[in-house]
Amino acid sequence: MPPSPFRVHGLILAALLAITAIPAGAQTGPVILAQHPGTELDRQARALVARDLADAAGSQERPVLLTGSGPVSSDPRRMALFVQLQSASLCGSAGCSTSVYLRNGHTWTRVLDSVSGPVTITPQVHGGMHDLLVDSTDRWIWNGTTYTDTQATTQPQPPERP
Repeated sequence: MPPSPFRVHGLILAALLAITAIPAGAQTGPVILAQHPGTELDRQARALVARDLADAAGSQERPVLLTGSGPVSSDPRRMALFVQLQSASLCGSAGCSTSVYLRNGHTWTRVLDSVSGPVTITPQVHGGMHDLLVDSTDRWIWNGTTYTDTQATTQPQPPERP
C-alpha cells in the first residue's frame, strides 16, 4: 500500500527543513533566511502568509519571501519554520519582521509573531524549548504555548515629590 499523501508531504517537508536549517552540525546558532522558490518549504510558507501576500499584491508589490528553519528542542520533530516577507509596505524603520511557526499535526501554529532583526536559537532552554534571541539583545522564552518576550516594558517613573 503506498504511503498517504500527508505522509509523503510530511517527509518532503522534513527533508526541506533539514536542508534549510541552521548551519550543519550546530544545535544552536543563527537562523539563516533565504529564498527557496518552488520548494515545499516555500509553498508552506506562502500559505501561512497568504493574506500579507495578497495585501502586497493589491499595492502592486511582489514581496521577497525568505524562509529558514532550526531545531527548537531536543525532539527532532520540533523544527521551527521562520518566515520573513520583504517589501516596501511590509518593512519599516526597524527592518522586516520575521514570524516563527511550529508544526502541529497537519497544521502550523504561529508561536512568535513579527520580530525584527536576526534570530538566533540559543543553548538556553525553558519549558523544553530553546530560547530565541532577536537582534542580539531581545530574549524570547517558551511558556508552554508560545514564545514570550523577557524584556520588561518601560513604564514612566512617577514624578519625584519635593
